[in-house]
Amino acid sequence: MGVNSVTSKGWQLLTQQVCLLDPITGALRTVNIPFHLALSDKKSERAKDMHLIKRLTTILRSREVEPDILESEAKSVLLDIKHPAIKKQALESLLSNKNAPVSCLTNITCALHDTLKQQDPEEVDAALLQLCSSQLKLLQLYTDIQNLHSGADREACSENDSLEGIEDELSRVGPTLQRYAQLTARPSVSFAQDSPDSSMPAQAFLSQMECTDDEGLRVIRGSETKWNHLGNFMFWGCLCGKSPPHKVCDTLQQAGISPQQLLSLLLSVWLQREKEVLQKPEEAVRNLHILLIALSDMKGAIEESWDPQSISPWWQQVRCTCIQSHNAAAALLAAFVAHRAAKASITSRADSKFQSEWEAVSLELEQWVVCVHQLEDVLVLQTLLLVPPPQGAAGGAAAQCSIKTLLEGGTGGIADSVSKWVFRHNLAPERLKEILQKREDEEADEELEQRAGEEGNEQQEEEKSQEDTDRTAELLVAVSQRFPHSLSPDLLFTHCCWEYVVQWNKDPEEGRYLWLAVEHLKLVSCPYIHLGISAMMWSTFIVKRFSAAAFLMEKVGKAPKDRLCRRDVGMGDKAVTSFLGCCVQLLQILMEADSAVEDVTPPELSVEEAWCGAEGPASLVELAELGLGQRGVCFTLVQHHCLLASLLHAAMSFSLRVKPLSLFEGKGKNAFFRDLTSIQLMPTGDMDPGLVSLRQEFLLRVLTGWVQAIDDPSSSAPGTKTPPLPSSGPKADWWPSLCLELGSLLQVNPDILRRHIVCELYNQGLDLRAEEVMLEVEDKDVLGSQLLVLTGQRLSYSLLHSQSQTQAAMELLARLPPTLCTWLKAMDPSELRCPLVPLSQTSRLVGRLIEILPENHAQYSLALHLLEAVDALTTEDNT
Repeated sequence: MGVNSVTSKGWQLLTQQVCLLDPITGALRTVNIPFHLALSDKKSERAKDMHLIKRLTTILRSREVEPDILESEAKSVLLDIKHPAIKKQALESLLSNKNAPVSCLTNITCALHDTLKQQDPEEVDAALLQLCSSQLKLLQLYTDIQNLHSGADREACSENDSLEGIEDELSRVGPTLQRYAQLTARPSVSFAQDSPDSSMPAQAFLSQMECTDDEGLRVIRGSETKWNHLGNFMFWGCLCGKSPPHKVCDTLQQAGISPQQLLSLLLSVWLQREKEVLQKPEEAVRNLHILLIALSDMKGAIEESWDPQSISPWWQQVRCTCIQSHNAAAALLAAFVAHRAAKASITSRADSKFQSEWEAVSLELEQWVVCVHQLEDVLVLQTLLLVPPPQGAAGGAAAQCSIKTLLEGGTGGIADSVSKWVFRHNLAPERLKEILQKREDEEADEELEQRAGEEGNEQQEEEKSQEDTDRTAELLVAVSQRFPHSLSPDLLFTHCCWEYVVQWNKDPEEGRYLWLAVEHLKLVSCPYIHLGISAMMWSTFIVKRFSAAAFLMEKVGKAPKDRLCRRDVGMGDKAVTSFLGCCVQLLQILMEADSAVEDVTPPELSVEEAWCGAEGPASLVELAELGLGQRGVCFTLVQHHCLLASLLHAAMSFSLRVKPLSLFEGKGKNAFFRDLTSIQLMPTGDMDPGLVSLRQEFLLRVLTGWVQAIDDPSSSAPGTKTPPLPSSGPKADWWPSLCLELGSLLQVNPDILRRHIVCELYNQGLDLRAEEVMLEVEDKDVLGSQLLVLTGQRLSYSLLHSQSQTQAAMELLARLPPTLCTWLKAMDPSELRCPLVPLSQTSRLVGRLIEILPENHAQYSLALHLLEAVDALTTEDNT
């Protein structure tokens, strides 16, 4: 009993099985027929063909087969296959094989083609015949191009192929091209499959080409790598001067490839092999000019019906390619060549219609003038961006720019690119300011762009680093000259400020980044930009962490430890201290800008004429002005936040115990962390005395912490000058003045703070610094009483508590008036942080006391007794 093929279809798709049903047991039986028996059947042509194609596959996979044997075997198999579909499959498999040489492919395809031609046309498969014809045409084209690149046939450059008209441009940008070439030639990671190669397997060539219905050829646009590989195969030999360009172009034209595709392939290889082009730019430019003219003369390149009043699509294709290219040098050289070729081509068309043609020339050339100018700008900018950062800098990959990316970056795109470069190079704000000021010196700037590419071979090795720095500065000046508006100092400082604050936000532990952002902001001269950018920085990056720090300190009641800072603020305790200091400076800039903005007019933003077509996001300055156009900041609210920031910074700097928000009453607390443009109810009138007392106590502890931080007893030695203090940190010289300023805002009597500073300085043994501050104290009577106690403590320590008491000191103590002796014994020298002070300093202090105390003062006589005692003790020490 038989079972048809439908039943067995799901078992084996490639074989036909015979199935039998056992009548006794009902079991289904199968009968397998050996393959060689199936081939003996006259009706098994398809099975034979499948066997032959497997045989062909085995031959093609073998790398040890000689080309002659491979050709013979493959031809035999291909001709033996009967079914057209399988024959076509076998031919395609052969043509895609990498081991088969092109001669083998050509001979086999030709043999198959001839066989098909000899058959009855009605029995021949049309698709198979068309495949043979098209592949033969492609193989012939491949062979012709390969033969032209073999070097056996070369063309001599004619006089018409000179660089007249381009030499000036090459001379002008030559030094920058040289510098650019040096920077792009630096070692980098590359892969073998990415390296350009002018050779190309026939199989790869065939896979990228196809015949069209009009007997022409069309290049299949695949991946960028394959496209560049094909362009290298066709044109690199011509660009190197090793192949005849006119013959190559004639061959490609006769094959029927469109000029537009050939132009695209030529430009792709030119841009891709920029490094090789820059090795011999003049020769490469000359060869490119020959090729470009040859392609332009092809039929269909520049249409005869082209409207002279419009832009030529052919030359527009070249411009579009250059505009999008990140290979700045190669794109500029291509533009030089195309500009000249376009001018010659369009001018040659001008005959009887001179006027209209002249208008067309002007319109087309205007586009080229703008394009060339933009590409020169891009070249100088890209050369700067390629300069590697010094060791230890932030690093990162160099930005790649093109006309397209700069236009899409908006009016601030150029400044944004340079600001990222400034960050990568860790260029100090003041150094950047110096460099930008150089472009105002016309005499020094005349040849800066040319000098930017010069080598310093004559410099000594130890001067190389400084030389590189100077050349980099010259490049930056050259860039700023080409972009006088887009890289105006205010615009560049603004973008640098923003770049640093963005980088700080990514890594808050790098407090230096935020500090540099504020330093760049300080260099901006326009109050409008100051105000807008400061407000944007505060709302975008600062206020969230600032409020977290304030609430954390309020919660723990003291300067928080590192672990808590990382948990709540997102950075360590040292970074928080630096952050709060930057907050104070930022808010001070805001207040200063808000006060100055009324006296100046808003800045007029302009852009270079060649770059006026920028279409992209608004620049930072535009965003800043847009924000201010709605409403300005509230000065009192900014001042309120600055006050809190100063308190927080002081608490962190000196590790003090304080609940900062508790130093403010209800209205003041509610106003914190609000939008700085909003109007808030602020505290007015006299504060609660208890609150003022808390504020005073905190400021006094800040001053005490500062005095302890600057402790340097040697600075108080007689006859020495007070050494300068640093400009930042707990030892900074501005802490006393800051506390006095805060005291006036917190309703704390400033004279109390001044007297405290004087007493603390004397307590620390810093007498000279104390004398400087003493001049500013108003209530000398109270200060005199305070210093009288301090003098008594010093003298008590010298006479009663010093381990080196002398017999003379004991005798002097016995001779003192009983009242003074009793008073000295009541003093507690342990309150002095520096009790061991030279008697000369104490004597000078008593002299000051006599000067500031009025004679009718209750303790004036006690001061006189102290003076006598100190003088006597000094006399005993001298003897």
